[in-house]
Amino acid sequence: MKGLILVGGYGTRLRPLTLTLPKPLVEFGNKPMILHQVEALAAAGVTDIVLAVNYRPEIMVAALKKYEELYNITITFSVETEPLGTAGPLKLAADVLQKDDSPFFVLNSDIICDYPFLQLAEFHRSHGGEATIVATKVEEPSKYGVIVHKSNTIGQIDRFVEKPVEFVGNRINAGIYILNPSVVDRIELRPTSIEKETFPALAKDGSLYSFDLEGYWMDVGQPKDFLSGTCLYLSSLAKKGSKLLTPTTEVFVHGGNVLIDPSAKIGHNCRIGPNVTIGPNVVVGDGVRLQRCVILQGSRVRDHAWVKSSIVGWNSTVGRWARLEGVTVLGDDVTVADEVYVNGGSVLPHKTITSNIETPSIIM
Repeated sequence: MKGLILVGGYGTRLRPLTLTLPKPLVEFGNKPMILHQVEALAAAGVTDIVLAVNYRPEIMVAALKKYEELYNITITFSVETEPLGTAGPLKLAADVLQKDDSPFFVLNSDIICDYPFLQLAEFHRSHGGEATIVATKVEEPSKYGVIVHKSNTIGQIDRFVEKPVEFVGNRINAGIYILNPSVVDRIELRPTSIEKETFPALAKDGSLYSFDLEGYWMDVGQPKDFLSGTCLYLSSLAKKGSKLLTPTTEVFVHGGNVLIDPSAKIGHNCRIGPNVTIGPNVVVGDGVRLQRCVILQGSRVRDHAWVKSSIVGWNSTVGRWARLEGVTVLGDDVTVADEVYVNGGSVLPHKTITSNIETPSIIM
């Protein structure tokens, strides 16, 4: 089987992290975001993966070469010279996607969930339509484009209603699909939207179905959602009894759902958790409090610092008695001086912060 991952462009929503690495290579749960998807596709029997990119493909080529050998897959890059939206990239990669008559998966690179590829493929074959969308339930459907089903059918989609004023359903497009190669023939090679053009046409022809996603789902393309997605991912690991999580019997673990790379060093009298990820070669000093945060590779959190609802970028330093909160994001190699308070700061790489940032702002 085949899969296409829509990687797209600059990852501006996840800056300042994406000023250093393309978004798919930013670590989520201590491994590159895209690796979660590549592993899940490979586990479902996918052998050909196309990455649709229009920005810095050379960095990704080098990083992903090793995964080809590890998972026995072929990764090809389909490079857009102009952004082609969410449908155009399928046409650009037609030679791979249409090389045989087996269906192929498509997914947005920002989506994190328990990818249901095997069950999705089985359901897709059972209904005989051309396309299946994975749907997830949301509490506030009025913010989204909502899926409306045909009555008395199992998952057959009638139409989509954008940001409905009155309740028509609570299922939305989760950004994961399985499509027959014939769908590529419906798409022109131009900037075009699969959600606004291709899917409505398929629904009109009665050839579009939806498959309900069980469990968690999050688009982690911006910092607040990256943190929320991390909480969901760690909770999912806990439910599965994953050995990746640090045992709650560790004296510094407070509230569980803590993922720490084995090479990280943790000081005395720390309280870490719930929902914390600590990357490789991180050094955490004594008396540090970490909660609902991500500390990326090579960073130092000095004695008695307090970090909550924040992302500490690679090789950064949080000073003694410093305090970060309010979805603060430090880029690569940022230094926060001792006793400094940062609330909602977005700090670009290689900066040093020596005075308090009390209201959310971008520090350039």
